[in-house]
Amino acid sequence: MEDEVERRQIQQILELDNEELQIEEVESLLESSDDDRDASGVVSPDDFTFNTQLTSLHSYLGEVDDTRHRSAFWDGGAVLNLPLFYLEGVVLFPEATLPLRVIEPNFVAAVNRAMTQADAPYTMGVVRVYRDSNDGPLRLAKVGTTAEIRQYRPVEDGSINVVTRGQQRFCLRRCWIDAGGAPFGEIQIIEEDIPFRTPRDAYAKLVPLNNRRGQQILSLNALSHGGRNDENDSEANSEESFENELTQTERRIHQSAIGACYDSDRMDESTSSADYNKLSESDSQSGSPCGTDSTFLGSSPSGHEKQVRNTDLGIGTKSMARKVAEPRSHLSSTLSRAFAPIWVYRMYDSFCLAQKAADMWKQIVGTPSMDGFVKKPDLLSFYIASKIPVSDPTRQELLEIDGVSYRLRQEIELLERLDRVRCKICKTVIARRSDMLVMSTDGPMGAYVNSYGYVHEVMTFRKAKGLATRGRPHKEYSWFPGYAWTIINCASCDVQMGWLFTATNEKLKPKSFWGIRSCQVKDETR
Repeated sequence: MEDEVERRQIQQILELDNEELQIEEVESLLESSDDDRDASGVVSPDDFTFNTQLTSLHSYLGEVDDTRHRSAFWDGGAVLNLPLFYLEGVVLFPEATLPLRVIEPNFVAAVNRAMTQADAPYTMGVVRVYRDSNDGPLRLAKVGTTAEIRQYRPVEDGSINVVTRGQQRFCLRRCWIDAGGAPFGEIQIIEEDIPFRTPRDAYAKLVPLNNRRGQQILSLNALSHGGRNDENDSEANSEESFENELTQTERRIHQSAIGACYDSDRMDESTSSADYNKLSESDSQSGSPCGTDSTFLGSSPSGHEKQVRNTDLGIGTKSMARKVAEPRSHLSSTLSRAFAPIWVYRMYDSFCLAQKAADMWKQIVGTPSMDGFVKKPDLLSFYIASKIPVSDPTRQELLEIDGVSYRLRQEIELLERLDRVRCKICKTVIARRSDMLVMSTDGPMGAYVNSYGYVHEVMTFRKAKGLATRGRPHKEYSWFPGYAWTIINCASCDVQMGWLFTATNEKLKPKSFWGIRSCQVKDETR
């Protein structure tokens, strides 16, 4: 069935390639490009006829064979020796596709080693390389991603065409060149955390703190009289249900907070109404849950997650114990056993964050649907990180973040603030996020390789400004079947920014769009 679908898609590509080249003048195409969206800013179905599935096939590479091999996932902390493939301006994320045209002999050797190695067959490590300055030496990033070779075809000239897919993040411990000239590295697989969900009873059904000692006394009395209190049983079950849904670390934190509250009950229970009013006023000034959320956005390594969480919430500190204990006479009847309000839980609830990020992405991009990702916050965090229109250093930072909730919160902050895309050299505004256009099932940004073996991560926009075309359109080796490409430069500093893609027949829509290289943009926030 899959072979039949692929055959029909290839036939569509051939039909597009056989169309007579009918490229209109660039000026007229740009004038009509504003008509591709309706008043709401969404692309109308009638103005979009391109099959985005064709792009993800990377048919410009020619015939490639499916390796029909799927690598097993390694446990977190596993240490492996893998052939390395390092790329400048490219960041590979788990589940992202990376096409390669391997020409250089050392990388050809690396791919061949990856195809034949016994301990990790069909797998190599992909690492971003960068320069601290324009003339500085190349440096390897500390975190990369394993890539599984899905498709492979050697070419007569000695090069290799491959299509890979990102699998797992790793830390690069050391690297070397083996006897055959292939770059190798010792890597350690990063252990990914499990997406955190707020327990149902964390802030809802739990009984007041002051009832616990009374509950224990009543339970003892009931046992001594051979009786049973159904209400107390329900409360105990609620507490047990809450604690069962916590991880071992979270359970210790919760019990520590509860213990602090019980210890505080031995203190003087007299609290003036003025103290209570002061506390209430302080709480009201802290803001609503939604308003407070943004002040905590940022990234923090998962190894310090417990410390950060304790610091943010004030758990285990004397000040926290005092704050809980002071208003006892007034608040004890309503204070939940949960040690933080609902909005604090939601700050770390990966599923709540995933829903928010998916809604924002849907609003900005329009397509594709993100419903399937909401149930998998870890995959959603990698997807958005690989597609968000920001510079490659920023995406490298997202790759290096440990913790699903921290990565999602950083992405939400970027989506809230991101507005304009600028030229990295002269800072000229060339596009806005609202003009992103999805021309591939992989999303509005993807990796493509040219005939010379250079990999480019390209953002697609329906319109742009401050750019100038250079040369004539070319139909050969087009990443988007049915479109010809023309090199575009920044009109101010003349650096190459990407390509203008124009339709080769009248039926294909959109008639034109822009492909901007991510390595040539500077992040701009509003």
